[in-house]
Amino acid sequence: MAKDWNPSSWRAKAIEQVPAYPDANALAETEKRIATFPPLVFAGEARKLKRALAEVAEGRSFLLQGGDCAESFAEHGADNIRDFFRAFLQMAVVLTFGASSPVVKVGRIAGQFAKPRSSGVETKGDVTLPSYRGDIVNGIEFDAASRIPNPERQEMAYRQSAATLNLLRAFAQGGYANLDNVHQWMLGFVSGSPQAERYGQLADRISETMNFMRAIGINSETHPALRETDFFTSHEALLLGYEEAMTRVDSTTGEWYATSGHMIWIGDRTRQLENAHVEYCRGIKNPLGLKCGPSLKADDLIRLIDVLNPQNEAGRLTLITRFGHDKVEEYLPRLIRAVEREGRKVVWSCDPMHGNTITVNDYKTRPFDRILGEVQSFFDVHRAEGTHAGGIHIEMTGKDVTECTGGARPVLAEDLSDRYHTHCDPRLNANQALELSFLVAERIKKEAEAH
Repeated sequence: MAKDWNPSSWRAKAIEQVPAYPDANALAETEKRIATFPPLVFAGEARKLKRALAEVAEGRSFLLQGGDCAESFAEHGADNIRDFFRAFLQMAVVLTFGASSPVVKVGRIAGQFAKPRSSGVETKGDVTLPSYRGDIVNGIEFDAASRIPNPERQEMAYRQSAATLNLLRAFAQGGYANLDNVHQWMLGFVSGSPQAERYGQLADRISETMNFMRAIGINSETHPALRETDFFTSHEALLLGYEEAMTRVDSTTGEWYATSGHMIWIGDRTRQLENAHVEYCRGIKNPLGLKCGPSLKADDLIRLIDVLNPQNEAGRLTLITRFGHDKVEEYLPRLIRAVEREGRKVVWSCDPMHGNTITVNDYKTRPFDRILGEVQSFFDVHRAEGTHAGGIHIEMTGKDVTECTGGARPVLAEDLSDRYHTHCDPRLNANQALELSFLVAERIKKEAEAH
C-alpha cells in the first residue's frame, strides 16, 4: 500500500473543481450508501488492462480510448450504447487489421459524468448561475433549481453505469463483436461516405481471411478470440467523494482498487502534485491516466510520475497529451526527453480534441483538420525522438451529430446547429471517427515499416 495513504486521505489536501453542495449531511449519507453498493468493475479486470497497457508501453500495441465528452441521463438508451460500441469496434478493427497492430480498447463510458469547468459560474444575459458540472452533479438546464448540486445524482450515475456496463459486457463477450459480423457494424448514416467504401473493402478482406481460416479448421466456435473482445471502461476521477465510496480492497491481494471504472485519469486542471486528486490516485492500483497540457513543466511531470508510479511499472501510467495542433512540436519533445532521461515507463497517448476547441457561430466546435494535425505532429515528434506513439484519446459518438467541422463528408459551419447534441464539448461523429482511424492506421503501419 502507498505510504500514509487511505481512501479518504485526500480530504486533508487542497482540492480544485469541487462542487459546492448545500447540504453536507445529505452528501455524506449518499456517499455512505454508495459505499455499500456492489463494485462496477473488478480488480482482476483492472490488472488485465494494466498488462495490456504494458504491451503498449513496450511498443507492441496501440491504445484506442474514446467515448462521450460527458454522459447524460437523458441519452441513456440501449440504441445509443450499441451505436457507440459499433463505431468503436469499427475504429478498432481498422487499426488492428489496417496497421497489423493489437489494439487495447478503452471507452470513455459507464462513469464519465463529471466535468471540470474553467469558471464556477455561467452567465446568460443578466442571469448568472453555477456552471453545469455534469449530470452526476447538477442539471444542464439553465435555471437556479437545476444548477444546485444534488448528491442523489451520484446514485443515478452509479445505476446508469451499472446498466451500461451490463450491456457492454454482453456485446463484448456475447458474440456481437464476432469478426463474422464485421460488415454489420456499419452505421446507416455512414453508408455512402468515402469511409464506408474504404471500410467495406477492409471488411471484405477480413471476411476472406475468416473464410480461409474456417477452411483450415479455425473458426469462432473453436477460437473465442474471433468472437469476443476485451473492452474496458474509463473516466476522469473528478468527484472524489464518489470515487472514495467506490474504492474497495481486493480480497486476493489486499490492495485498494477504484471499482468505478477500470482506468481513471487526472485532468489537466487537477494534477497539482500536493493536491487531493493526485493524493487519491497514488494509492489505488488501477491503471491511471494523466492529462498533460502546455502548462506542465518537464520537472513537474517527473515528480508526478514518481508519486503516481513509484515502482516504474509498465502499464500503470498513461500520459495523455493535449496541446493544440500548433503547439505539439514546442511542448511534447521536452516532456519525452525528460521521461526518457529518467528511464520512466509510460504510455504516450494523444488527445487531439481539448487543445483545438474554437467558437463558430456561437457554437463550440473542433475543426477536423486541426484534430488530424495534432495527431500527425504527435507521431512526427515520437519518430524524431525514437519513442512509441502509443495511442489516441478522443471524444466521439455513434450518433450522426454535427459538432466538429470538416472531414471527408464535411460538417460545415452552417451545419453546426442541425444536430448539436453534446452536453459539454463537441464530439466526432462516427464518420469522422472512422476517417481518423484510417489515417492513424496508415501512420502506425508507416512507423512499423520504418523500424
